[in-house]
Amino acid sequence: MSSTVVKIEKKSGYHLAYCTLAGLLSSILISGLLFGLDFISKTPPGTFFAVIGSSLGFYDSNTSPYVGLLLHFATGTVAGNLLGQGAIFWNRLIPFGIKRGIILGIITGISLWFVLFLPLTTYIIQPKLDTFNFSAPNQYVFVIAQHFQGLYISVVVGSFFFHIIYGIILGLIAGRLIELKH
Repeated sequence: MSSTVVKIEKKSGYHLAYCTLAGLLSSILISGLLFGLDFISKTPPGTFFAVIGSSLGFYDSNTSPYVGLLLHFATGTVAGNLLGQGAIFWNRLIPFGIKRGIILGIITGISLWFVLFLPLTTYIIQPKLDTFNFSAPNQYVFVIAQHFQGLYISVVVGSFFFHIIYGIILGLIAGRLIELKH
């Protein structure tokens, strides 16, 4: 048993790196799905990300979606990093293998939804969108707010499933990378 602990401690840097990389790759893939959602819903590309950017005060159509997209990548990367940091301190959080990785990834995705997405959407983004429906800084932001009017429940429920998908991808990548390393 002690030799296993030593091996895990020696490779903990890899766990952190692999989980962080898996978080970045997962957020990129989910972002691609969100761009697909824009296409299906016939909204301008990057509308979801523009909501994030606009809610933070970036009202320009050339800046807002990119700010939101970069924050989305950063959040997914940090979530993967946190899983890797947890694995350093608690062996049960090492996503070794695909099955264990997927389970831990889903837990990470749901935690991300519950701790970050839900409060931000409920207390910051949705109130901003509601305000923009009556007093937007420009036409671009007004149109974005109009796209999401009355969709709060759909966004919250849909995002829950997107966070599960994020977790599955995170766990698949991290679990497989760690499994290959060992």
